Amino acid sequence: MRLVPSPEQAAFGAALHDLLSAAGVAEAAESWASGDHDPARRIWSQLAEVGVTGLLVPVRWGGLGAGAADLVVAAEELGHHALPGPIAESLAAVPTLLAALGEPGKWLPEIATGRVLATLAAPPWLPYATDADAADLVLLADGDAVGPARPGAARSSMDRTRRLYEVSADGPAEACPAVGRALDLGVLVCAAQLLGAGRALLEAAVAHAQTRVQFGGPIGRFQAVQHRLADVAVGLEFARPLLYAAAVTLAARDVSAAKVACADAAYLASRTALQVHGAIGYTQEFDLSIWITKVRALVTAWGTPAHHRARILEGLVG
Repeated sequence: MRLVPSPEQAAFGAALHDLLSAAGVAEAAESWASGDHDPARRIWSQLAEVGVTGLLVPVRWGGLGAGAADLVVAAEELGHHALPGPIAESLAAVPTLLAALGEPGKWLPEIATGRVLATLAAPPWLPYATDADAADLVLLADGDAVGPARPGAARSSMDRTRRLYEVSADGPAEACPAVGRALDLGVLVCAAQLLGAGRALLEAAVAHAQTRVQFGGPIGRFQAVQHRLADVAVGLEFARPLLYAAAVTLAARDVSAAKVACADAAYLASRTALQVHGAIGYTQEFDLSIWITKVRALVTAWGTPAHHRARILEGLVG
């Protein structure tokens, strides 16, 4: 079992990092928060050109038919750069559901090309659909049945670049045998986003500790700061093998373990980055807040920590 990216996957992640670094994601996230989706949609189109949006779309429908490990590599970089939009839904859960339904061809090619963003509600795991106002396709999974949905009332999120919507059925639902797998893939992508966001927060905290001067020198020279940053680095590195193991097995226990580990590590990274940056970390005008609030929202997305710990326990003793 490979618990780290392969050389090819590492190269893919590096290429995505370069693409997103040059794309102005932070500015697009601010525009998304204000209701302007166009800048981020242009970035999604760039991702489509390198195959990201079609990773889980079968080859016959214009996708790559890739595996979960490739998906994790992409999702980590998307989290690292805090790209807005329904990432877990559009890249993983919805393509999996559509591929299992009788007539998926209407939507899957459009998802693969990045022209369609898709989102999903699946109570009780996903009581609301993320960014339904920006999505071209909204689905509702009710038990083992999946059908189209329409957005209703909006709900607030701690992440200002993420909007939640109540949804209701907007047509007949079809029995779908892939609901469980789709939800686990969504959890896996969410965990990878958290790991990537945690990395970004650690990098920001280290850079600030090297340049912020107090008492005649950078604050990074203090052991208290060094130890906190080291704890974050250890947490992120310990979470990574669990994430890649879950991508290989897709077992419920392993997916939940990855989500818990990545969420804990990312949350520690957000708290530490906030403390290292001091008061400026609280301000909405400072880009760090995009990652801090996104981590806080994703920690409880796709199943709460308590839910996933219960699944781990069930997998161990059941």
